[in-house]
Amino acid sequence: MSRHPLTPAGFRKLAEELKHLKEFERGKIVRDIEEARAHGDISENSEYEDAKERQSHCEGRIVYLEGVCAGAEIIDVAKLPQNGRVVFGVTVHLKDAESEERRTWRIVGENEADIENHRISFKSPVGKALIGKSEGDEVSVPAPGGVRRWEIMQVEYIGD
Repeated sequence: MSRHPLTPAGFRKLAEELKHLKEFERGKIVRDIEEARAHGDISENSEYEDAKERQSHCEGRIVYLEGVCAGAEIIDVAKLPQNGRVVFGVTVHLKDAESEERRTWRIVGENEADIENHRISFKSPVGKALIGKSEGDEVSVPAPGGVRRWEIMQVEYIGD
């Protein structure tokens, strides 16, 4: 079984989605299929085809989420030693070495990554470059426009 590192909040979010799919969406889709069948010939019934496609997507997502939740390794950063090193779950404040631009990222699991909410995967190029480094270190990250250098200004161990 593969391990899936997750923050406590990330695990809760995936578990809630799984529960919603099993307890609500699955039943709704079955009712939609039954209603579409009641309309007669299903060979040319777009509502039936749509419902079957949604059912397939829903069941696939359920299987995926069950696997992730079963293999979840929940890491609460607030319980880790706070030594200024970048590890899974921390929030990192960075400054671009050339432009002085500042960024803040939280290092999370692949299933939690959300660029718009400043959450990057530990497997992303930035995440890989940061893991194991400490406050004051400079890291080089490959980017489409060339290598960017970032200085680690602060590492925060904020729990969920």
